[in-house]
Amino acid sequence: MTSTEACIALNMLPTMGPVRLRRLLQVFETPERILSARGAALRAVEGIGPEVADQITGWENIVDLPAELARIRDFGAQIITAESPLYPRQLREIHAPPIVLYVWGELNERDQHAIGVIGSRRTTHYGTESAKKLAFQLAYAGLTVISGLARGIDTAAHQGALAAKGRTIAVIGSGLSKLYPPENAGLAEKISSGNGAVVSEFSMEIEPDRQTFPMRNRIISGWSHGTLVVEAGLNSGALITASQALEQGRSVYAIPGHINAPSAHGSNRLIQQGAKLVMEASDILDDLSILLPQAKPAPHATERPLPILTEDERRVFAAIEATETSIDDITIKSDLPSGSVSSTLLRLELKRLVKQLPGKYFVKLG
Repeated sequence: MTSTEACIALNMLPTMGPVRLRRLLQVFETPERILSARGAALRAVEGIGPEVADQITGWENIVDLPAELARIRDFGAQIITAESPLYPRQLREIHAPPIVLYVWGELNERDQHAIGVIGSRRTTHYGTESAKKLAFQLAYAGLTVISGLARGIDTAAHQGALAAKGRTIAVIGSGLSKLYPPENAGLAEKISSGNGAVVSEFSMEIEPDRQTFPMRNRIISGWSHGTLVVEAGLNSGALITASQALEQGRSVYAIPGHINAPSAHGSNRLIQQGAKLVMEASDILDDLSILLPQAKPAPHATERPLPILTEDERRVFAAIEATETSIDDITIKSDLPSGSVSSTLLRLELKRLVKQLPGKYFVKLG
């Protein structure tokens, strides 16, 4: 049995975690010796009670290691442990670094320089576009963007990094063969096909649940030099990740949101509590001062030239702010009759200059 195979087996034991493994390695030195140790020797280790010792001595009755190795091979994944040079250096420093990482795709040295981009699953158009823009800029500058492949902000962050032809890592809260959410299977495949990797600490067939996601979050924050919260409500899991980042000694950044938007109350509160307010990638890059290989300046959003517009179209277009703008506000600012505003907005939509959102709100399209 190899050291990696022993780590896979230990990781699959229900009562085994990174802290207990660290204590056991201090005594037995290698994972293989832990699995072959006698019960009395195991129970003598601090924090290893009878239940844990019994699971380790009877591990072959609990773990089907050949079947797990076959699943890993058939899926096309690879396993890295803390002994691997590709294991994230930042992640080794946290209190409970993962015993193993299941990797679908490829990790490289560049992934040691990473930034977490997280936020709410239920997001606004402003939040989604902000996540894409910042992730694009950060990936273009050479940072690997790490997120959780969840709906909403996570998805937008991965998409932004891919659009910049940069690298992105999706850390999921399930086994690789139980990818969640299922509608992001195509995105996961695109990430793993030369643009980064999908990563999990869980064995192949572990289903996602309420416990696996917080465990996943500590990997995102621990791997990253800093964590950017794009949009998060007061009860968002992204706030848990931000808290973990602070505990791990990492920087926390946040994009300000509309004060009346419930989806931004949590991220706005982070800024109130000391998180650095971010408007573009340079705010983070200047703060981290990381020397990246082949670093490129973050691109600023460039506006496409406007087509020829009528006077009414110009006034209505100018009345739409950077965030969602209600039709009532547009009518007031453009100083046009409501009927003219409605018909003008329709023409601007047909020209793909604006988009209507639910509730008669409008945004400009980049």
